Amino acid sequence: MGQARRKQMGRGEHGELNTKGRPSRALALVERSMKGRVPALVTLKYQLMAQSPFGYFRGAVPVIAADLAALPSTGVLSQICGDAHVRNLGAFAAPDGRLVFDINDFDETIRAPFEWDLKRMAASLVVAGRESGHKESCAKDAVVKCVERYCTLMRNFSKMPLLDVTRFQVHRLNGVEPVHAALIKAERATPQHALELLTEPANRKQATDKTGGERRFREIKPMLSRVTGAQASAALRSLRPYSEMLEPQRQHLLAFYKPIDVAFKVVGTGSVGLRDYCIYLEGNGADDPLFLQIKEESASAYAPYLPDAHPIHHNGQRVAQGQRAMQMQSDPFLGWTNIGGRQFLVRQLNDHKGSIDVEDLGGTGLEAYAIVCGELLARGHARSGDPLMIAGYLGSGGGFADALAKFGSLYADQTERDWEELKRSKKGASS
Repeated sequence: MGQARRKQMGRGEHGELNTKGRPSRALALVERSMKGRVPALVTLKYQLMAQSPFGYFRGAVPVIAADLAALPSTGVLSQICGDAHVRNLGAFAAPDGRLVFDINDFDETIRAPFEWDLKRMAASLVVAGRESGHKESCAKDAVVKCVERYCTLMRNFSKMPLLDVTRFQVHRLNGVEPVHAALIKAERATPQHALELLTEPANRKQATDKTGGERRFREIKPMLSRVTGAQASAALRSLRPYSEMLEPQRQHLLAFYKPIDVAFKVVGTGSVGLRDYCIYLEGNGADDPLFLQIKEESASAYAPYLPDAHPIHHNGQRVAQGQRAMQMQSDPFLGWTNIGGRQFLVRQLNDHKGSIDVEDLGGTGLEAYAIVCGELLARGHARSGDPLMIAGYLGSGGGFADALAKFGSLYADQTERDWEELKRSKKGASS
């Protein structure tokens, strides 16, 4: 069946790009995605996108979704991350406490052609490669290494027992410098570190005599602001329906934690403007903090172009279930809830989390990291799709990898043009 799909779209055709098929200009697509967001934060999102081509790329999922939908596709579906780029992989604590490294952002996840993830990752490797000082040939070579590793692993998965596929672990991670750097950050990002970073003593006397006592969120505007009154009460009430959908052992654990304070947090680039609450809870005393993030989720940017995808009605549920489908181990507190008619994902905040920076990809880091990207995407797609069908489509040649390297370079060029258009528009200018 996979081989037959080559007649629908040849592997060499993946190198093509035709942005004339966009339903609107790039800026209009981004602006449309702002509907329903907090108006005061929309300018901040544009400012973050205007900082660099990679900053623009991070916030422009609606643009690449339209561009990919306008191209032919394989029709070979799996769960896709939807926002596959070099900074959306990271380290975090598994339920058993071990640090793992995996795809860690699923706001755009949906069932779609598997190659859409690979094309966004290919473009991100070239954009990030340029920003980290690599020659164009080196950035394209990194894409080839990423896709070749994806293809090799998918062929291996197609011959393995299905349970072994779901348990497959990616090794050598600590030897890859950008991944090692992320793991070091994650090791330091303990709950106690988050406590010091995000909270402060509730009154001046405690801050002076350092006797401990009650703490509250810091004011780090515009990124973190305490909320009180009806807004805080609504966020706290949302924990009840959330806790009821957790596994019984997680419900039992959560019941021992007492909410202390609530804050509004600005996160990411693509999510800026969506409502994001943080709940600070205490368990066995002040030295046992738990931070839960209640993050508003809108529909995937790909949903308008996938009428047959049958997306889940609740977008928090869509994200949580997509994450569980692709990750080998997921946050034990992952769930969803509602606040005032809006849909939210719930997860832990800052529990041993660490990500890479574009600067980490200098030297040999880009190619080594690209291989890890290919491995993790292959595992996620094999877990949530059909590895036999994907492997059948890919075959054993290198034409698919070469085509994606070409696409990555073309789309990086287009990203830079769209970024320049954003800067000319002055949308990120301070009022």
